Amino acid sequence: MPIHPSAIVDSQAAVHPSADIGPYCVIGPEVSIGAGTRLMAHVYIEGPTAIGDENVFFPYSTIGVASQDLKYRGERAFTHIGHRNRIREFVSIHRGTEGGGLSTRIGDDNSLLAYTHIAHDVQLGSHCVLSNGVTFAGHVTIGDWAVISAHSAVHQFCRIGRHSMIGGFSVVVQDVLPFSLTTGQGREIKLFDVNKVGLERRGFSPEAIQALHKSFRLLRDKKLNTSKAVEAILAEVPDLPERAELLAFISSSERGFIK
Repeated sequence: MPIHPSAIVDSQAAVHPSADIGPYCVIGPEVSIGAGTRLMAHVYIEGPTAIGDENVFFPYSTIGVASQDLKYRGERAFTHIGHRNRIREFVSIHRGTEGGGLSTRIGDDNSLLAYTHIAHDVQLGSHCVLSNGVTFAGHVTIGDWAVISAHSAVHQFCRIGRHSMIGGFSVVVQDVLPFSLTTGQGREIKLFDVNKVGLERRGFSPEAIQALHKSFRLLRDKKLNTSKAVEAILAEVPDLPERAELLAFISSSERGFIK
């Protein structure tokens, strides 16, 4: 396997023969690295961490290190990273804690841009784009195909729905609805409309996009509380899978969601 002579690889690490370990990387015990994964240089990985195939780690990223949560007491916790992710410069990914299931998990085909922070017990889906400086507190869950623009921060225990887009410099303190376009800070953060461009690019039908547009319009109606808005959606919006997913997300929200 191509391991640079300046890299330090613990004897208990399992590195696939086709992985590429660049200069000055440090790989601790109980780290597994899959086929075709490349560590460019100065990448630091602690175990227990499992990394899949064909990922690329850019310089100065740190993976699997201990949580910053003050409740963390050194319990054995894990980091799981899937396949074909691009982890850019200075990204930090912390392992899980006992209070959050002991696992931080990254799916497949994600792009984590420079200075992104993934805190303990975050569950990140697949095909997501996290722009420069995005910060997740602990226990955040992000659905597939979410796009989070630069320097946005997400409060602990929030959920980001599938196919949603969050504008730059947003501060998210409640759940973000799937399929939505949301931006702002604190009390000023707002659901603007359906993420129309993103959904069109991913092949959603015009009927589904129109149904979501009408659903969001009803949710934003100041004359309707959430219960009344849901009743109106059930009565006025076609019974499509996207409607069902949206309503299921609303009904399962514990922190409330952004309207």
